[in-house]
Amino acid sequence: MEQYKTLISSLLEKGGRRDGRSVTEYRPIQVDVNPIPRANGSARVRIGKTEVVVGVKFDVDEPFPDTPEEGILIVNAELNPMANPDFEPGPPRPHAIELARVVDRTIRESHFIAVDKLVIKAKEKVWVVFVDIYPFNDDGNLLDAAALAAVIALKNAVLPKYDEKEDKVLYKEMSKKKLELNEIPILTTFGKISGHTFVDFDKKEENALDARLSIATLPNGSMCAMQKGGVGPMTKEELFMLFEKAVEEGKELRKLVK
Repeated sequence: MEQYKTLISSLLEKGGRRDGRSVTEYRPIQVDVNPIPRANGSARVRIGKTEVVVGVKFDVDEPFPDTPEEGILIVNAELNPMANPDFEPGPPRPHAIELARVVDRTIRESHFIAVDKLVIKAKEKVWVVFVDIYPFNDDGNLLDAAALAAVIALKNAVLPKYDEKEDKVLYKEMSKKKLELNEIPILTTFGKISGHTFVDFDKKEENALDARLSIATLPNGSMCAMQKGGVGPMTKEELFMLFEKAVEEGKELRKLVK
């Protein structure tokens, strides 16, 4: 590992990467909309060899007591060993919990979903939006891939019909209604190795990280969420610099939201 870190650090010193990218360059990104026919909405995102599928499903339930006039958002992540041998089957591990929470925060704190429009009957019935994250291959930077896939899946999701008299969701009958959405949030994650910061780390870079920082931005250039990982520090100057870079990267990634 130290050999890889020394090599990666020496390349970063010159502004380069092992695969020829610059420190501000993402790997090639591919987007597929609605690859899961039975989901209410879905998206597949590939960033380099990293591949994530996100599915959206709807249900109806009682609202939470502290938000009686808002719908419910629930984000889950399932890390399957086929995506990475370090992932283990069973209850959610810290990596899965963090992945779900970062994507949840990106969506929730940006107010991307107009949750007040998910109310069927105030204080009694609301729509529940389930966002399920399934990595198929982990070659680094699952956070950005999952967040982008979640946003695209939500943007293309269609609500099923709901029979209020029977209090029943008619899953086989789709309405033409989509979610009411606000401005699109984009998550951009940066790595730091030996004082050098860069975007979209692959798996070898990820394993050598001192720290990482994920920043969710909106089209108006504001920040709506931030998450730091790793034991290494980030200086105040680095935080401001990476925020500016996240805004710029967000402009480009937002073009992929179809």
